Amino acid sequence: QVQLVESGGRLVQAGGSLRLSCAASGVTFRRYAIAWFRQAPGKEREFVAANSQRSGSTIYADSVKGRFTISRDNAKSVMVLQMNDLKDGDTATYYCAGSETVIVSQLRSQSAYSYWGQGTQVTVSS
Repeated sequence: QVQLVESGGRLVQAGGSLRLSCAASGVTFRRYAIAWFRQAPGKEREFVAANSQRSGSTIYADSVKGRFTISRDNAKSVMVLQMNDLKDGDTATYYCAGSETVIVSQLRSQSAYSYWGQGTQVTVSS
C-alpha cells in the first residue's frame, strides 16, 4: 500500500524559512517523479515544484523560483521542500505527490500523479 505523509507545516513569520518533508512507503522511491502542490483558501490547488530523477528534471513555479528548493533522499524515501523568504502568498495547505511514470511535459499537472499526501498547513504571518 502506497502512502505519502507530509510533516513540517506550521505558523511562520514573513521572511522566515520552513522545511516540509514527505515520507513515502510502499513504493520504489527512486523510480518516482515527485512534486509539491499547494492550495490556498478559496483557490484551486496549484503546482509548486517537481523532480524527476529519470529525466534529470527539476522545475518550479515562477512564484517560488529562487526561494524554494525541492530535494529527495532515495535511501530514506523522503522528499523535502525547503522554503525560504516566505511571503503572505505562500500561506496554503501543501501536498506532496508522486508517481512512477510522469513525462517531463506533465510534471506540473496534478492529474499526472497517482499518489498524494494528506497535506500540511503552512501559515505565513506578517
